[in-house]
Amino acid sequence: MTTYLVVNCTIKDMDLLNEYQAGAGPTLAGHPVTPVVVNNNAEALEGVPAGERVVILGFPDREALLAWYHSDAYQAVIGKRHAATEGFALIVDGF
Repeated sequence: MTTYLVVNCTIKDMDLLNEYQAGAGPTLAGHPVTPVVVNNNAEALEGVPAGERVVILGFPDREALLAWYHSDAYQAVIGKRHAATEGFALIVDGF
C-alpha cells in the first residue's frame, strides 16, 4: 500500500529552506520515492492550514518511507527544514 509523507508549513527562512532542499534531494537516491506535490502556494479551501507550503512524497509502503526518513543522510539535513519552516509532517497510508 502506498504511503505518503505530507508536509504542510509556513516558510520562515527561504534561504535556509533552499539549503535544506539542496541537501535533502540527494538523500532520496536509492529510495523508491515518487514526488507528488512540491508547492509553496497552496490555498486553503477549508480550515486553517499550517502554511502555504505543501510537500507530498509517495513511497511503496510505510517501511520504505521510514527507511528514508530515519536514514543518516536525511537526519543530517532535517534540522534545516525544522529551522526554516513551522508546521507539521504526517504519514498517511493510501488505498
